[in-house]
Amino acid sequence: MSSDKSAIRNASTIIVLRDRLRDPAILMGQRGATAAFMPNKFVFPGGAVDRADGAVPLAAPLPALCHRRLAEEAPDGLQHALAAAAIRELWEETGLILGVPGQWPGAVPPDWEEFAATGHVPSAAALQFVFRALTPPGRPRRFDARFFLVDASHIQGDPDDFTHAQDELSHLQWIPLSRARSFDLPFITEVVLAEVEARVSDPAPPASVPFFRNNDESSLFLRLRGYPMPES
Repeated sequence: MSSDKSAIRNASTIIVLRDRLRDPAILMGQRGATAAFMPNKFVFPGGAVDRADGAVPLAAPLPALCHRRLAEEAPDGLQHALAAAAIRELWEETGLILGVPGQWPGAVPPDWEEFAATGHVPSAAALQFVFRALTPPGRPRRFDARFFLVDASHIQGDPDDFTHAQDELSHLQWIPLSRARSFDLPFITEVVLAEVEARVSDPAPPASVPFFRNNDESSLFLRLRGYPMPES
């Protein structure tokens, strides 16, 4: 992977939604004051795709609709790595497990050893691809981030137990969706929140996915509709 800090890196962000039909809340934490990217901001768990993520076994793949949406305007075959990265970042930054009980086939990548030690294999079946955003030029870090929504009912164990979280995020908490905008949020997070609010009462994957594409020429809001299903 390039060492150029200005290079655009693929990234995954995961939005965990709890009690969606009664009192919806989302899981967020605060980035450190010295962080190079979005210091002090409250964010969803997420980060760059690692080289090993593409080879991580998934107990179940992404829903077919989300798989097709992710393929649009993207390198072929990236979907698996993006899904695995979302699950890994959730584990690293919150200590929560998105997976199913089981034993890993073969060797476990170093970044996944602690996850595997819990006796679970990651599963992407519950992930829904809901948003994509490219960091604008001129920022110290640039990411092509895919945002995944998942219902907290798919989390293994206690959703309030953050004891296994690493120290990348502080003040981890379930924030009522109605109060989220009162926190210090990045602009793009506020935009994504509108999509989350629209999805609260609809558990199905979205028909199309917003893509906020910032490049040197312009900033565009596109819709990713994916490719049609092949005829049988």
